[in-house]
Amino acid sequence: MFPPESWGRQGAGVFREATGAAIHAPMLDILRPDREPPQAPHAGSGAVGDAAPTPMMAQFLEIKERHADCLLFYRMGDFYELFFDDAVAASAALGITLTKRGKHLGADIPMAGVPVVSSDDYLQKLIGLGFRVAVCEQVEDPAEAKKRGGKSVVRRDVVRLVTPGTITEETLLEPGRPNYLMCLSRIGGAAGAYAIAWTDLSTGLFRIAQTSADQLSADVLAMEPSEVVVADTLATDEALGPLVQRLGRRLRVEPAVLFDGATAEERLCRFFGVSTLDGFGTFGRAELSAGAALLAYLARTQLKAHPPLSPPRRVEAGSYLRIDPATRASLELTRTVAGKRQGSLLATIDRCLTGAGSRLLGARLALPLTDPAGISERQDSVAVLAEEGTLRRRLRECLRGLPDIDRALSRLGLDRGGPRDLGALAEGLERAGAIARELAGADLGHELAEALAALEARPLALAVSLTDTLADDLPLQRRDGGFVRAGADPDLDETRALRDHSRRVVAELQARYAGETGIRSLKVKHNNVLGYFVEVPEAQGPAMLAGGAFHHRQTLASAMRFSTPELADLEARITEAGSKALAIELALFSGLRDAVLAEIDAIRAVSDALAVIDVSAGLAELAVAADWVRPVVDGTLAFFIECGRHPVVEAALKGGGQSFVANDCDLSPPQGVSGKAGGAGAIWLITGPNMGGKSTFLRQNALIAVLAQIGAFVPATKAHIGVVDRLFSRVGASDDLAEGRSTFMVEMVETAAILNQATERTLVVLDEIGRGTSTYDGLSIAFASVEHLHEVNRARALFATHFHEMTALAARLKRLRNATVRVKEWEGEVIFLHEVTSGVADRSYGVQVARLAGLPPAVVERARQILSELERSGQGEKRTAFLDDLPLFSQAARAPAAPPPSPALDALAALDPDALTPREALEALYRLKGLVATKP
Repeated sequence: MFPPESWGRQGAGVFREATGAAIHAPMLDILRPDREPPQAPHAGSGAVGDAAPTPMMAQFLEIKERHADCLLFYRMGDFYELFFDDAVAASAALGITLTKRGKHLGADIPMAGVPVVSSDDYLQKLIGLGFRVAVCEQVEDPAEAKKRGGKSVVRRDVVRLVTPGTITEETLLEPGRPNYLMCLSRIGGAAGAYAIAWTDLSTGLFRIAQTSADQLSADVLAMEPSEVVVADTLATDEALGPLVQRLGRRLRVEPAVLFDGATAEERLCRFFGVSTLDGFGTFGRAELSAGAALLAYLARTQLKAHPPLSPPRRVEAGSYLRIDPATRASLELTRTVAGKRQGSLLATIDRCLTGAGSRLLGARLALPLTDPAGISERQDSVAVLAEEGTLRRRLRECLRGLPDIDRALSRLGLDRGGPRDLGALAEGLERAGAIARELAGADLGHELAEALAALEARPLALAVSLTDTLADDLPLQRRDGGFVRAGADPDLDETRALRDHSRRVVAELQARYAGETGIRSLKVKHNNVLGYFVEVPEAQGPAMLAGGAFHHRQTLASAMRFSTPELADLEARITEAGSKALAIELALFSGLRDAVLAEIDAIRAVSDALAVIDVSAGLAELAVAADWVRPVVDGTLAFFIECGRHPVVEAALKGGGQSFVANDCDLSPPQGVSGKAGGAGAIWLITGPNMGGKSTFLRQNALIAVLAQIGAFVPATKAHIGVVDRLFSRVGASDDLAEGRSTFMVEMVETAAILNQATERTLVVLDEIGRGTSTYDGLSIAFASVEHLHEVNRARALFATHFHEMTALAARLKRLRNATVRVKEWEGEVIFLHEVTSGVADRSYGVQVARLAGLPPAVVERARQILSELERSGQGEKRTAFLDDLPLFSQAARAPAAPPPSPALDALAALDPDALTPREALEALYRLKGLVATKP
């Protein structure tokens, strides 16, 4: 590693941000990608007697100084080279060779490099590890540098900063997953207003929302951002504590000047070229601050490129179902507890055929609606396509393989697009026309009708121009040329003919030279250094020199190279024709790009319409294939599901040839209680055995509510759901060791959030509250929690427990109902029926489940013995007596108490008459008589 003592005026690892604030980092921290790397040595900091840096290295050091917090990908020919500590870090992170290149200030310069053609793969890995990368390209023609003479080097500069939230390359992105960059802002003190703004740079989406300290984590994590930017003055905000831990390396701290609220509105207006934001909506100061900060951060990372963002759209706080992070994780909405997409609800319901459709479905799942009218419009779209099978199949056939219009459009807007991006737009607009023709004349709902109108308003002239200009087989890069169709431009056709004819002349010239010299192995070749040259084996070189017609250019180990005036003239003509042809193509590309950007709003509308159609058709396909129904969603407090099923579990069982046991659930208010203020839903207290299906039942009803409010059909035969404003699910055990929280502490924190925030419109799903501590503590907490849900929150709730004593609450809590999961015992075996019915479980069958899990037989048998002893010793009665002493439960009606223990009966039960002799039997009888006589 470059020695710290040679860093001159910069000091050991001190570098400066754009604000000029000094940040200190030890040299070795470069190997930790979550820390900002130190700055490379300054070009002018050489010690006395040391040679000055080479011009190339001086250029590198000057550029690196301006981007000290990034790894610098410095373009040299076909490679991106990294030097000094950047090379050390990249070598360790990527597993590439660390070498050296010359010396600087008396020490070897570490160097590593990656090929330009495969740089995306390396970028993806570095970004995933939390690095930021500055991409430094040549910004002038090498010929211009030669004209300056001396030791001039080709001018280079950073063209972009690559960060997790700003990537746009197709190879670095998941087609069906958005890549959100988010900014979080606060205006005022600790009790001030919070806001978030987020964008997907790859598609141009731009949203702003107000939030609060208690909703901060839920709102941020709902969007699963790849990068979250906060001001350095906000980094220590107490409300950010839980969020910082969850975000980890995704959190980026930037100078507070980016979030300046005083200039925020002006900056937003300037970016979108408007005099006022009134046309976009009404935004608070915190929202303006977050939106302007996002634009400022994009300006810092995209440099000269102007991101083609859509105008900001405000997300109203009450317009979507609030789901906290613990609930999202518990229900596995978008990822399983293992972090995988497969097995999540999103993966199960995603039948979309386009990347844009999958992203829209994911966005809807992140923010389910609370407006019954909006939900109904989405349901109408699904219903139309579910009923019209032929139309649905035709639409899906048109959508299959559709290019990603949004991302192609964004790359073109950032001037990173290539011919294939133009081709994607051409094909997308053509497919849009075909889909519009399929939809025309159909009886469509409001949402699909709007989509059809957007398709019919597509820019037809642009679509024709793209199709007529672009070739069928398109290269990836515009610099490769060959992407303009023959016949599209007369000047280009003429220039190409000249270029191609000249290339044929080269072949003819090679044949003539071979004939004249008699050297059959003679070749006419070309490279970027010598241009065109004649190459022969070394043994034939003297004969070529003797003739005088060929001029010696270069001698290699096994060959000699020559030139001729004729070849030099031909090279000039070929080069000129090739350059001219490429220049014409590049001009045509620029013209097409400008035409596309002039129609960007219409093209985006087409893309949005196609995504809506894809989502609706995909959900309709799922509804038909899986036999799902349209739920009634309204403003009441109803919650009735007939024959509901868990969508993910059912799909998994079908894959194995098994069927799912459906169950009803009714949490609707009692008869006569409406959905108006003061109403309240039911609470089901569910008991039953382990492995009986309680957790599955709890989750499936929560998932059905989510599906209903994104506008999808649901896995049931009938469903009526009054809009849920918040969803809480506390199912399963987990800990948070990084925060020093035990399993029970995490359980209590999540339960506290539920009891403090739930309303009568909330759906609460709780499983095994209080099981993480002692029996009496846990039972008390569980009792109190159910009473609070019933009397204070008045929420619709499912509460599963193994505390059978709690079933006594049904006698005094009028909206609490007991339910149980049925089992059947057969010849000592337990059969789980997975049916939920009214009633109370007699026991939990934990020992039987332990046996099924594979505990050693000796352990299972010993557990049976201990359980039997505990049941005989009256522990259950003692627990009931304990509850009698608590004022909290003093009024609760209980089941009749079991009779007090009898020593005589216990002794009698322990006797084995068949094993007793007559004398032993007589003695036992006397003992029993004595026990009865001494009974108090």
